[in-house]
Amino acid sequence: MKFSKFSALAATTALCAPMAYADGHMSNELTLVSWGGAYQSSQHKAYVEPYLAMNPGLKVIWDESSAEAVAKLRAMNEAGNVTWDLVDAVASDSMRLCDEGLAEEIDHDNDLAAAPDGTSASDDFGALLVSDCFVPQIVYSTTFGYRTDLIDKPDSVCAIFDLDKYPGKRSLQKRPIDNMEWALYCDGVAKDDIYDTLSTPEGVDKALAKLDTIKDSVVWWSAGAETPQLLADGEVVMGSTYNGRLFSAIAEQNQPIGMLWDMQSFDLDGWVMPAGLPEDRKARAMDFLKFATDTQRLADQAKYISYGPARASSAPLVGKHAELGIDMAPHMPTDPANAGNVHVYDYEWWADNRDDLDGKFQAWLAK
Repeated sequence: MKFSKFSALAATTALCAPMAYADGHMSNELTLVSWGGAYQSSQHKAYVEPYLAMNPGLKVIWDESSAEAVAKLRAMNEAGNVTWDLVDAVASDSMRLCDEGLAEEIDHDNDLAAAPDGTSASDDFGALLVSDCFVPQIVYSTTFGYRTDLIDKPDSVCAIFDLDKYPGKRSLQKRPIDNMEWALYCDGVAKDDIYDTLSTPEGVDKALAKLDTIKDSVVWWSAGAETPQLLADGEVVMGSTYNGRLFSAIAEQNQPIGMLWDMQSFDLDGWVMPAGLPEDRKARAMDFLKFATDTQRLADQAKYISYGPARASSAPLVGKHAELGIDMAPHMPTDPANAGNVHVYDYEWWADNRDDLDGKFQAWLAK
């Protein structure tokens, strides 16, 4: 068990309570789509286990296909066979799904729980409600881990492009997001000018040219668990992944890995409900959604992984790691000590430009 106590539960494993199903108007089966690994484990412990205890007879099925959520929901919709009930998605993907009519709009104040003091859900989530179809759970970042015993401690994200000082393989996610921004930043483009530059053909070529300088030394990953495994095995000396994955490898597994917070890329992650579900499945999904995004549940998730809860009312409830007993606040990407130089990922820009940039990035990879 290298990365998650959830690894014993395969994707699509059914978790069944033994008692009789009691609520006739809601489906007795719920399919949740997430990312696997330490993050999915935190969701299972914070949301699913207590929800199952309250709903005897319910079967919850996990699917680990969130990285392919947009493409798969498009295909399901075209085939007229949507098998998912709730999908964990990044903000830009939720906006794309909403714009295409593939996600259900949520009435945040009527469909979700208010804060304990009565503050409405929309006020509690605030500016993080970036789409009518999106219910945020966490603020997370994509950042870099490095092998503390194989290379000197890097002090800048641009170490990824310095093969002389930091020789060895590095891992990057197999997508343009973040990689294009880091490439431009490390090629001298000011942070405030990154998206203006990337909006031009010349800017795209500039970013890909910078990535060309390390292309032969890159291992490309698709699943968040890959970089921590590659680092643990010594197959790469540094690589990008989600900060919670690195926390798991460092704090829970004592791997010789360090965290580089420079130019960490902030993003949001949350739930999306596929459009057009049968009424019994929609009722079950809405019931779970209200429970899983209340103040206590979002705070509880932070007991298991170092992602900041999306509700303002949850933040004061974040305490210690459930098993390690360490204070979780200093391990959050939003902690002031970690947020000296952050990259604020523009999910609206990517929602508008993702398909085009994906095509150009994949063509570049194939060269």
